[in-house]
Amino acid sequence: MEFHYTIYGILASFFLFFYYMLSFSWSNKPKHTSHNAPPEAGGARLFTGHLHLMSGGSSTTLPHFNLANLADKHGPIFTIRLGVRRAVVVSSWEIAKELFTTCDAHISSRPRLRATEHLSCNLAMFGFSPYGPYWRQIRKLVTTELLSARRLELQRDVRVSENAILVDTLYKLWEEKRDGSGRVLVDMKQCFGELNLNVILRVVAGRRFHGGGDSEETRCREVMREFFYLAGLFVPADALPYLKWLDIGGYERRMKRNARDFDRIVGGWVAGRCEKEYSGEGKPQDFIDVMLSALKAADLPYDVHTVTKATCMVLISGATDTTTVMLIWALSLIMNNGHVLKRAQQELDKHVGRERRVDESDIKNLVYLQAIVKETLRLYPAGPIGGIREFAQECNVGGYFIPKGTWLIVNVWKLQRDTHVWPDDPSEFRPERFLDRHKSVDVKGQDFELIPFGAGRRICPGANLGLHMLHLALANLLQAFELSTVGDEEIDMSESAGLTNLKATPLEVLISPRLAPTLYSIS
Repeated sequence: MEFHYTIYGILASFFLFFYYMLSFSWSNKPKHTSHNAPPEAGGARLFTGHLHLMSGGSSTTLPHFNLANLADKHGPIFTIRLGVRRAVVVSSWEIAKELFTTCDAHISSRPRLRATEHLSCNLAMFGFSPYGPYWRQIRKLVTTELLSARRLELQRDVRVSENAILVDTLYKLWEEKRDGSGRVLVDMKQCFGELNLNVILRVVAGRRFHGGGDSEETRCREVMREFFYLAGLFVPADALPYLKWLDIGGYERRMKRNARDFDRIVGGWVAGRCEKEYSGEGKPQDFIDVMLSALKAADLPYDVHTVTKATCMVLISGATDTTTVMLIWALSLIMNNGHVLKRAQQELDKHVGRERRVDESDIKNLVYLQAIVKETLRLYPAGPIGGIREFAQECNVGGYFIPKGTWLIVNVWKLQRDTHVWPDDPSEFRPERFLDRHKSVDVKGQDFELIPFGAGRRICPGANLGLHMLHLALANLLQAFELSTVGDEEIDMSESAGLTNLKATPLEVLISPRLAPTLYSIS
């Protein structure tokens, strides 16, 4: 009898599951059938729809590649089904412009994904929080007190000194371990990661790591990289909410553990400041001090400690990860294009010389270096499909009706390789594009053909900081060292899954100094 009851229970569960799926699917279909809806992509699977396209099982089946292939078949705007959810996918700059101007207020919220639930300190991280008063208040504070032009100028010495430390460290490594050919092999992924982590830690938390395998530093970097990997995942429960109790793949367990680890690291730093008064007199204050002072009398849905901790967490992880990712792709592309490396170093020799070290004030004269950065951002945007949005109101986009509650995915990777905008081999690395025909195209959300930082209200607030770091770090490295690869082999350009598309393999480069020894010392 017990066996029969088990069978009946399984059958009943199956029929309830099937009924739930049908009812939910019907309820999520556009109710205004008279309206013109975007075409729906083929290849949907029973129950899960197109969820398999968002998993990124290998470096050749990442979501932005899969969605780009669908765009070739269905056009610049189409819909996919992610379980019981529907999402509209856009890969055209004209439609993106319409979204981020006419419809911007209606697409400035985020859907409640499982990653959002577990990683955002209950939505206190402004990068995950819904569009509204809290988001506007914290965004304004971050923009004014950390990322404004005035603040970036005040932080200039931090960027310069950390780049000098990196160059000095590489030179000392060369002195100690150079081979018979006078070169030493280094993994630039790790070097760039340490550089960006220390820059953002100094301006946000007033601290830095000293390298050398420090366990706290290693753990901090691991936690932040996993944070960005997990934050970019679609888990089964995002598409099939009734399966969340199963935690298929164990991703939600990992998210909870990552959130605890991150909270322990950054929360500890904030807790040590909570009783400290912000004087604003004399010595510069870091961002934790500024936040604790600015939020004392603020009317917030969270306590000051939580808001400060959550904001610092998203700033540290975001600034470290995205800038590191872009530096890695920029150097990889340069190493695979020897003529670009040669021309960039010739430009540095002409405008800076070899008698002094390059400085931020030189960047305005290094137009080819700026073109390299733009072309890297075009080909390998750190967030190839950006952050998923949700339509808070029904909209008409590209001549199609989009119901409220629909998710929005902008395939920036595909958009920035549009053959109509970039007609000369759009998948090829050609910095020269930005010296003539596309010279005036900017990357800060005003020219929708190139939106690596996003656009509209939720554009990345750290775009200026990221550009400062990209230009200065590349200029320092290219000026200070001759660079090559083992056996002159090409760098592997495989990408990995996550919210950002980190290079899947190490970036190993042979270096040797090209300046006088006295220019490497920071003492």
